[in-house]
Amino acid sequence: MARTSRRARPIAVLVILPPVILSLVILPLVVGPTRASASSGARATDWTAPVWPVRVTRAFDNPEHDWLRGHRGIDLRTTPGTTVRAAGDGRVVFAATLAGRGVVVVDHGALRTTYEPVAAEVRPGDRVRRGARLGRVSPGSGHCGTGRCLHLGLKRGRVYLDPRLVLGRATAVLRPW
Repeated sequence: MARTSRRARPIAVLVILPPVILSLVILPLVVGPTRASASSGARATDWTAPVWPVRVTRAFDNPEHDWLRGHRGIDLRTTPGTTVRAAGDGRVVFAATLAGRGVVVVDHGALRTTYEPVAAEVRPGDRVRRGARLGRVSPGSGHCGTGRCLHLGLKRGRVYLDPRLVLGRATAVLRPW
């Protein structure tokens, strides 16, 4: 087995350490923050809140298994008649009453957002831009049935995600050692 000289070790550290430090410090400044996961391909500027101001009244609670109880989205405080806007650019794939409440689903490519209860002003197939009007908060059934909240959901395929990822409320933070 070959042994490295004592002189080679400091040189190796000097060669390897600067690029590592550079990638940890400079790269985040150049790339900038994102509000969605990197695998979704979304940037911070791609998303907006569907209602304003953003006040989460019930948080995301994804169960360990699909068949268990949980809260697969977030509830945003609102009032009946409040305008609901598309969180991002996409295509409406569902806009109808389901189980007594109006539901709108927008396909954003890798992600889908769901909004309920909403009296839809869009139809399936409509292309929408970020901030475009989808409808108004309406009374219906379910925990947001009074119209006092908007339930916002986010999915990638069959996996439910915390919608705060696209609202900038769930961010990863690096902390010093």
